[in-house]
Amino acid sequence: MKLEFWFDFASNYSYLSVMRLRQLGQTDVVWRPFLLGPIFKDAGWNNSPFVLQKDKGAYVWQDMPRQCAKYGLPWRQPSTFPRNSLLAARIGILCEEQPWMLDFCERTMLANFADDRDIGSEQCMSEILSALGQDAEAILRAAQADDNKARLRARTEQAKAHRIFGAPTFLAGDAMFWGNDRLDDALAMAFNSPQDSRKTAG
Repeated sequence: MKLEFWFDFASNYSYLSVMRLRQLGQTDVVWRPFLLGPIFKDAGWNNSPFVLQKDKGAYVWQDMPRQCAKYGLPWRQPSTFPRNSLLAARIGILCEEQPWMLDFCERTMLANFADDRDIGSEQCMSEILSALGQDAEAILRAAQADDNKARLRARTEQAKAHRIFGAPTFLAGDAMFWGNDRLDDALAMAFNSPQDSRKTAG
């Protein structure tokens, strides 16, 4: 069974899950970058619930340092939240099957949530791609071509069809898992390690 990993580069809890995949030795996922904005808009929201709901937002900025410390990850609260992740998502969907996709995701997430950089800028994306040994100019051009823009719009419709309402979301067959705190459960169902099988049998 394949595990689909639906995430938004602007999502702080997606940051945790992206960075944990390598830690857990589970990098064989199906990458599904998408945009939460249209999902929120359909729910009647014009921004992240972490912004619209003051108490929830205050909680999140207490929770993120704790979670990052737990997983040994760097953290700096973004000066702009949520950041415009459109360009990163376009690059992500263009390159989601490339062997360096995890590296790109990690570096983009770190740029946003550890270095407080603008991942919506061509300069930031170009630097990340170049550091990965890629032709940044060609990728940026292809990412912003009409056919790739259409691909990202179609991905949003796929997310809606799956009834995805937040990020990160993991799909293991017909089973949905939402949130970084469900990553382990999603991995267990998708990859069904011998240890997990013994637990189930016992």
